[in-house]
Amino acid sequence: MIRRSIVILLSLGLMQSCTRTSNIIRIGVAGPMTGDQSVFGRDERRGAELAVLEWNRNGGVLGKKIDVIVEDDQHDPRQAVAVANRLVSDDVVGVVGHFNSNCSIPASAVYHRADIPMISHGSTNPQLTEQGFDNVFRVCGRDDQQGKIAADFVCSNPRFSRIAIIQDRTTYGQGLADEFKRWLTGTCRVVYYGTIIQGDKDFRAVLTDVKSKAPDLIYYGGVYPEAGLLVKQSRQLGIKAVFMSGDGILGPEFINIAGSAADGTYATFGPDINSVGTARPFIERYRKLYGEPGPYSIYSYVAANILLDAIKGSRTTAPEQVVNYLHTHTFDTALGTIQFDGKGDVIHSPYVIWQVRNGHFVQQ
Repeated sequence: MIRRSIVILLSLGLMQSCTRTSNIIRIGVAGPMTGDQSVFGRDERRGAELAVLEWNRNGGVLGKKIDVIVEDDQHDPRQAVAVANRLVSDDVVGVVGHFNSNCSIPASAVYHRADIPMISHGSTNPQLTEQGFDNVFRVCGRDDQQGKIAADFVCSNPRFSRIAIIQDRTTYGQGLADEFKRWLTGTCRVVYYGTIIQGDKDFRAVLTDVKSKAPDLIYYGGVYPEAGLLVKQSRQLGIKAVFMSGDGILGPEFINIAGSAADGTYATFGPDINSVGTARPFIERYRKLYGEPGPYSIYSYVAANILLDAIKGSRTTAPEQVVNYLHTHTFDTALGTIQFDGKGDVIHSPYVIWQVRNGHFVQQ
């Protein structure tokens, strides 16, 4: 377990442990910091730390330094609830995270009872903001949005009529796969729908069944560790179907696992931040500290900044006022202007199609 308290100092920009004082404002950052999805946790932590570093260099918020408490939920719902309870006990004024929908949803109930604002940077399952919790927000889109974008793309392409769908039985994976299926139209026909178990390594039995259905495209609801193996093993079995998935496979880790078999794979995600003018300062500063940003680094950075902007704007850490500010104001961010609707979703969520070409994800 990773449980660290990180204070980013104004003068030196260094990090050190900090005991509780009245001169400190604490925010929580929760996600998969260890395990096979730790790259998502690493990027989340770095994005939030960069935001806090910049705020502390400018005097913090409300005249106080900001302390980031990082918690590891191991992309496990039970750990996520334990993490949420610890963050509540640590008197955080808000939380960035969680990343996985199956963690964010149960953790959000804990934050709701404690009246603590939560801004997820990566949980896309619609259920998160359909619970009626006014303290829950997200800066990413929803699976009913990206599922439709994927289905529209597939069904507009005459090459794809026979569709196989595989999902990993998680809240995110099943939800995304089912949204994709729901939006299929026209000549697109599902010839196979099956599941795998997250954490398994050998999917040849499932893929053999898929092969017998002769699909033109395989759509996967899940995350990169299994997606990379599915693509690699499908090619080893002689399956020529195009592979497609969602935002959970974006990044070099999927390509590293799948190898050359990754080429041609499609995915849905937000626009390339290198083409977003407002993201350039973030990219430059992030690269100097950590290297190349991961897909969700900027989303964590934006979530942390919005939380701190709301605290500054409402002139208090009192949850009711901070939550009200989040619901009633627009925020100028590295991703552009963001405004939340009544559910806590972003009003504009522009999903686009990406494809792996020559070993790199490229926006279509």
